[in-house]
Amino acid sequence: MSSNPSHTLSFHDLKRHNNDRDCWIAVHSKIYDITNYLDSHPGGSSIILRYAGSDATAAYDEIHAPGIIEEALPPECYKGLLDQAEVVNLPPEQKEDMETIEKTTGQSTSTETYTKPELFKLISTQDFVDVARNTLTPKAWAFYSSAATDLVTHHWNSDVYRRIMLRPRVMRNVAKAETRRSILGCPSSAPFFISPAAMARLAHPDGELALARGCASEGLIQVISNNASYPLASVIQAGCTNQPFFFQLYVNADRAKTTQLLRKARELGVKAIFVTVDAHVPGKREADERIAAENVSSAISGAVASNDRKGGGMGRLMGQYIDKTLSWDDIPWIQQTSRLPVVVKGIQSAADAKRAVEYGVQGIVLSNHGGRSLDTAQPSMLTLLELHRICPEIFHRCEVYVDGGITRGTDILKALALGATAVGIGRPFLYSLCYGQEGVEHLSQILKDELETSMRLAGITDVGQAGPGLVNTRDVDYLVPGSEEHDWIRWRPKAKM
Repeated sequence: MSSNPSHTLSFHDLKRHNNDRDCWIAVHSKIYDITNYLDSHPGGSSIILRYAGSDATAAYDEIHAPGIIEEALPPECYKGLLDQAEVVNLPPEQKEDMETIEKTTGQSTSTETYTKPELFKLISTQDFVDVARNTLTPKAWAFYSSAATDLVTHHWNSDVYRRIMLRPRVMRNVAKAETRRSILGCPSSAPFFISPAAMARLAHPDGELALARGCASEGLIQVISNNASYPLASVIQAGCTNQPFFFQLYVNADRAKTTQLLRKARELGVKAIFVTVDAHVPGKREADERIAAENVSSAISGAVASNDRKGGGMGRLMGQYIDKTLSWDDIPWIQQTSRLPVVVKGIQSAADAKRAVEYGVQGIVLSNHGGRSLDTAQPSMLTLLELHRICPEIFHRCEVYVDGGITRGTDILKALALGATAVGIGRPFLYSLCYGQEGVEHLSQILKDELETSMRLAGITDVGQAGPGLVNTRDVDYLVPGSEEHDWIRWRPKAKM
């Protein structure tokens, strides 16, 4: 059979290759011979064989992002184009799958009809949350919005900002407000970036591509998730020329895969590596566990979500490849392999902040994984105050970022006043994808406008002018550890049997 790219094959030709010894499928009108790749498919061969000799586009789109199949298969697997004029009706079982997809994609769990408001009517981060709650699939909403066990840390992350007060200065000329900032030497139109968040395609078909395009339009930086739904190259190519990207890394238990990924990131022009260190064991996210996992996979890590006896938690099931042996001694290896600036994401104490600096990292992210890992861990802003109290020299030795619970321009300003170079914002941008690229741009503009307004009302005209005197933290100061004596963890040798 010819493999000429322009060669057209009939549906009858496709149907003849319908078993585990001779398996062809059609995806987006292109026919592929995947016989030799059945056993290596992360989701198992059975799901592919269900569509052997037929059009698997609907099932493929439910799980994968466009372009993955071309990247994963060698050119010789491509057999030609499917003649759409001869495509017959799908078999009954495939019709059922299509109906299920149509019923679940983008629908609310409510029995009432929900009309998504026009984008211009959304004027706050909370507005995007409300839209996402009513338009995402139940599983997508559970995956994005869930946090560990009782959601204590998740709520603390936001609540602590409300307890820190601003101390405005008046009678200043605030006609102009400058929000631009350099982050790891990369220009940004505002002191915030899009935090890495997995599987953005659950919110919109363009997923991380829409985030990249929105960042290009708004002059922001995107930290691409290791569990992104699109290939790393596709996300970067979706941006504009010279657009800076950072890459979030989960170290794979198969270190060779991490080595390959780091080298690829450097070759593609990634500017920094954000090593996530607070989720080597995924937290128990009960809302996510209660709903059966949708069959999705990451284009970068290859992780696949399914279901087991513990539930259908996508975060847990897709995080099984993460190396639990990761330690501080691995930082030099990551630095040498990537030859890029390294940022440690997930710092939750002054002691670990000091340790990170000792290992020569260029930045740290004070983060508790959005409350998704260890519940009742302290909010990130308290860790920021802890650095001021115990090791203020940190702010002169590396860049410090904060994420978790940031929903307002005043939140951003408070973090900057307490020494943060920039803040990371994750969930809100996932929710903004309910409107695609335009949603990303609109949310960016809302946050920028709120920040500028807050700056002017506080009496400053440049983000670099924000300092500790701008805030009153006395309502939370008593919660901040007073010395390194609070770093009470002691490693003990294993007891002899």
